[in-house]
Amino acid sequence: MKKSIYYLSVIALLTFGCVNTARVQDIIPNHDSFTILSSFVNETRVINVWLPPNYKNSTDAFPVLYMPDGGIKEDFPHIANSIAKLVESKNIPPVILVGIENTERGRDLTGFSEVEADAEYCPLTDGAKNFRAFITEELMLQINTKYRTSSQKGIIGESLAGLFVMETFLVQPNAFDFYIAMDPSLWWNNHYLEQNASTYLKAFPNKTKKLWFAGSGVEDISIHTNNLAKTLKSNSTSALIWKYEDAPNEKHSTIFRAKKEQALTWIMSENN
Repeated sequence: MKKSIYYLSVIALLTFGCVNTARVQDIIPNHDSFTILSSFVNETRVINVWLPPNYKNSTDAFPVLYMPDGGIKEDFPHIANSIAKLVESKNIPPVILVGIENTERGRDLTGFSEVEADAEYCPLTDGAKNFRAFITEELMLQINTKYRTSSQKGIIGESLAGLFVMETFLVQPNAFDFYIAMDPSLWWNNHYLEQNASTYLKAFPNKTKKLWFAGSGVEDISIHTNNLAKTLKSNSTSALIWKYEDAPNEKHSTIFRAKKEQALTWIMSENN
């Protein structure tokens, strides 16, 4: 990795990666909250759940969208409010949103790394493996027990959470049916995921999956998201429906809010 690109990575990580930064405060919507003791991450986690307006007055089952960075002081309110707006305008079907509040973000959202310098900013413990197991083997069971859920499930995240989304998509694609990644930190571990994407895609399941991802104008992000888009173009299967949004005019700090409605509308559409 070039030094200039690496230092940009460090700056982005310090600002938007392993630490939780101050965010624009949205109106907190009505929602449920509960805690779950996880054996995989060995701690109690706070879970926030937004239900679509017609949930209580129907017997329908609903798809579920999971999100890391899902605390009340994180991204949960503005994504819940965005979904509510899109559901009300009938741009997307009703969906349940499940937000997972962070404790140690850098630990949970990053896979292994052989780059020693990465250890200065996030643990090199492959915490993503345990966090993914927590979601798929513990949290999903709780959500399916507590709420009327359909078989369809997706995940959305930005920055390190976007990295987690992309890693899950490549290494455990059957975990979800649809994936949204905003400005994923693909530079992690010397852009290992991007470099090995073609290998992962060769083992991709013959089952319909959907992926929407976007890259901002940040050099150390866009170089890898653009390369991944090229790899997908050459190696994706007919079962994979995907879209890449190259957004050079957006910053790392603006792309989520700028593109979230576009991403949600595309990913939830039955026409692509």
